[in-house]
Amino acid sequence: MRQLVKPRRLKPGDTIATISPCNGWAGDEGIKWKYDLGVSRLRELGLNVIEAPNSMRGSDYLSKNPQARAEDIMWAFENKDVHAIIANVGGCDSIKLIPFIDHKSISDNPKIFIGYSDVMNIHLLCYKCGLATFYGDNLLTQIADQAGWHEYSKKWFIKTLFDSSVIGNIEPADEWTFEPSDNFDSKKIRSYYPSSGYEIIQGQGQITGRLFGGHTGIMELEGTAIEPELDYYEDAILFVEDIPEFFDEEFIRTFFDKLGEKEILHKLKGIIIGKANEQSSFTKQAQVIRQIVSEKYSCKMPIMYGLNFGHSSPMFILPYGAQAEIDCDKRTFSVLESGVAE
Repeated sequence: MRQLVKPRRLKPGDTIATISPCNGWAGDEGIKWKYDLGVSRLRELGLNVIEAPNSMRGSDYLSKNPQARAEDIMWAFENKDVHAIIANVGGCDSIKLIPFIDHKSISDNPKIFIGYSDVMNIHLLCYKCGLATFYGDNLLTQIADQAGWHEYSKKWFIKTLFDSSVIGNIEPADEWTFEPSDNFDSKKIRSYYPSSGYEIIQGQGQITGRLFGGHTGIMELEGTAIEPELDYYEDAILFVEDIPEFFDEEFIRTFFDKLGEKEILHKLKGIIIGKANEQSSFTKQAQVIRQIVSEKYSCKMPIMYGLNFGHSSPMFILPYGAQAEIDCDKRTFSVLESGVAE
């Protein structure tokens, strides 16, 4: 694990820039209402909100112009009036931006950057540049939800990004949903279901490690400029999540087998898995994970499932590089330091 620079915390009156690194939905007719809703909720926190120059030019333009999306990232980092950057939404092709981004625009201008899903590729670039970023809320899919910004998500957004004290124990949400937030119907409200808390798939006692990870596509970056180096995984707690349809038994088997084949499993202190499965039980998937991790590769590290991050709602925020703890006996997860500097 490498030493990362923590960005300065947010304060009321600061400016946050919105960018569209993964797709241009935020600027599409029929969806912009949701962008405006998300902006209004950020302003309720006392933040000024500005959009990057190309970010609202719509899906058609941005899909054809990855360089324009990359220019927005560099603009947001280099702009001295911008204190934080948030992704509007995820997608599937942010990898196309990587060749166009000047690393110095990031390393010379450390600031908060937050988002999840396909935004992971930008997080990994920031990690390579030595900046601690935040795997958490996108504007459209969390903050701008029709039913309101979930209080659990909002609480952890404020605690993680506005507060320079230790983040501490992150309790499980009382409720959750795997249903995606609708981008077109302003009246469609997602159903929430009771949450059973965190589950221990294997392991005992307590371990600590530095946070690193993203969605399961992190295993598909071989040969790219942002392929994680093996030392990124050394003594790390790997966090991993994905959309519900990628959490079937066969996909789980393939993913964890890759971790073993690449000799990553033996480097890790532990693994946490985001709650995204549609089923009420994760029993079959947990059995597959134990077969691969414990039986095939003889790794006994703690693995915890059911944490509120990634492609479910509500969510907390994971600061890359922060020291964290899995306590198997108490079934708790804690971040042992702040995510931001004073």
